[in-house]
Amino acid sequence: MDKNQKLKSLNEKWTAECVCELKKTATQAVPGVGSANAEIVFIGEAPGRSEDKQGEPFVGAAGKFLNEMLNLIGIKREDIYITNIVKYRPPNNRDPLPEEKAACREWLLTELQIISPKLIIFLGRHAMNNFFPDLQISGAHGKLLIKQFKNMPTKYFFPLYHPAAALYDGSMREILINDFKKIPEVLRRIEKEKIETGV
Repeated sequence: MDKNQKLKSLNEKWTAECVCELKKTATQAVPGVGSANAEIVFIGEAPGRSEDKQGEPFVGAAGKFLNEMLNLIGIKREDIYITNIVKYRPPNNRDPLPEEKAACREWLLTELQIISPKLIIFLGRHAMNNFFPDLQISGAHGKLLIKQFKNMPTKYFFPLYHPAAALYDGSMREILINDFKKIPEVLRRIEKEKIETGV
């Protein structure tokens, strides 16, 4: 079974078996999409209205902005993989609760294990705090975090502000674009370190 088939069967399994309470109010599950061989996985918080309707992550206004930024650094959307901490839309786009995140956690971790990316990019504080609960996004954004987690395929993480935040705040937009432009250099740094350490 190749990676695409593994992801497909993973999403089918969890769409049927996930016990997240949000399932009761959401239209449908919103599993990750993109390349099963992606070097970069972007992780957001939860689906919004457009995502809930279409069953795909980052297809609303924030997704369009994300696509613009990917174009800026010469990366195609189909070459990355994009998913969320929580796979169902919280009512009225409220923050997902700890138990909702916990219910979707194994789904997310297995996605990451199948893809085995070089770099995981957090879109917003919720995604980052799911792995780094003590960090503030205001201090951590645009910085490469290196930490080895059990059963995690990479130790490289890069937090960014959520694209939705930049839609409401012009100054945030500039910060996010500047941070985004660091991604190619971060990938080069990871590659260099892997060669030097023989990993």
